[in-house]
Order: sequence, then structure tokens, then C-alpha cells
Amino acid sequence: MNITHTYDTPTGDEKAIEVTFTCDTPDLTHIRSVNAVFDADGSYNPGLTEARVVEVGLGVKNKITVGVIAVPVEEE
Repeated sequence: MNITHTYDTPTGDEKAIEVTFTCDTPDLTHIRSVNAVFDADGSYNPGLTEARVVEVGLGVKNKITVGVIAVPVEEE
């Protein structure tokens, strides 16, 4: 199971980013907000934000593994 993620840099007064996590097996996409990381002077820190997103991704992977996050069942 591989999990990848994509997100954009926060703009304006945004303090969170919307992250799309994509899993290959099962074929699943999960979107959630993650708090971006800012330095003491208020500037966006892309390296620490990436580290935070990776940590959240590990949690997403675990939740997929145990079935908390699953492929939605399509109703007929």
C-alpha cells in the first residue's frame, strides 16, 4: 500500500492546507485539512509543513489499514 499526497501552499490568512491523500491499494482518495507550519516571525515553513503532512499521512494509512477510512459503497 502506497500513500501519496498533494497540496498547495497556503495563501493570504490561511492557516491550514487541504491535502489530498491517494492510496494505490485499495484505490482510494481521502481529502482533509492539515494545519500548515509557520515560523515565529509568521512566515510559512514548507519543510516543517511537509513533515507534518507526512505524519498525518501515516495516520491516514493506518486508518485505511484498519478500515476506518474505506472506499465508499455505491448505492444502487
